[in-house]
Amino acid sequence: MKKVNDFAWYLSRFLTVYLSGEKNLSTNTIAAYRDTFRLFLLFCEQKRKVTPGRVTISLLTKELIIDYLDWLETERRCTTTTRNQRLSSIHGFLKYVQMEMPENLFELRRILGISPKRTAKTIVPYLTENELKILFEQPDVRTRQGKRDLVLLVLMYDSAARVQELADLRVKNIRLESPAIIALHGKGNKTRHVPILGKTKELLIGYLEDHKKYSWGIPITDRPVFFNQQQQQLTRWGISYILNTYVNRARKHDDFNIAFAVTPHVLRHSKAMGMLKSGINLVYIRDFLGHINVTTTEVYARADSEMKRKALEGSYRELYTEQLPLWESDIGLMQWLQDLCK
Repeated sequence: MKKVNDFAWYLSRFLTVYLSGEKNLSTNTIAAYRDTFRLFLLFCEQKRKVTPGRVTISLLTKELIIDYLDWLETERRCTTTTRNQRLSSIHGFLKYVQMEMPENLFELRRILGISPKRTAKTIVPYLTENELKILFEQPDVRTRQGKRDLVLLVLMYDSAARVQELADLRVKNIRLESPAIIALHGKGNKTRHVPILGKTKELLIGYLEDHKKYSWGIPITDRPVFFNQQQQQLTRWGISYILNTYVNRARKHDDFNIAFAVTPHVLRHSKAMGMLKSGINLVYIRDFLGHINVTTTEVYARADSEMKRKALEGSYRELYTEQLPLWESDIGLMQWLQDLCK
């Protein structure tokens, strides 16, 4: 049966049934798809004078999608990476639609043929061991909030948790008996167990003891590990705000000179780089980070210039040991260069 507004029907099915039910994607991933089409509808209304209720599948053309992507870059000031992410979301939706609407297959295939823009390879930003020490010195542990923030920062680094994984962490996800671990629920609703060692374990023991002093209407095992003054779970933005507060304090230190923004993901990068420098195999680092493919983890091996320098120094051999002559003393060469363009 033909639907009056096929775009709205297919989009709602794609977001609520296909992505969450069949693909079992996380809420954050689905939100990224949603934002792509929210902006697309805004573009259609502002630039094409087509209201959201009048957008149909037959309206979608390769030229329209390219104009939308260009609009993201020029007017919305999105980066090339963001543009490519939006294009990937559109491709995912149209691959779903083409199975349901083969009559529009030709134009849909034209859109699916749009290639992502090339982007420059960026170096993974990370903090050195000394910079991490300076950062962890910033919270005032004499206060309850300072204790919470220190545990938050140390655990974020030591577990290499994604920010949403840390926000969703519950007391029942932590086992402090030997061997101590925390269970992190990551992308695609996958769970991985991360060992907790040394000082991090000690900090968690003391912090969770303080947890018992709060009165909650739910069992202690179901409480969020990190919460605000209203005893509500910290959001990913709340965690980012806490980190940014202490990064700004750390910047006042002479040895904390970094030229990039420190986000929760930078601490994840820092842990991965620390493991790599310790000689841990990339396969184990992949499992620790929760990557599906080791090729994702290889970005850290390409990022550490210090390791590359040491490897080159170790393999370097002097093959030419004679003193090179000074070219200024070759009168014939000097005269030839002077006469070259006469």
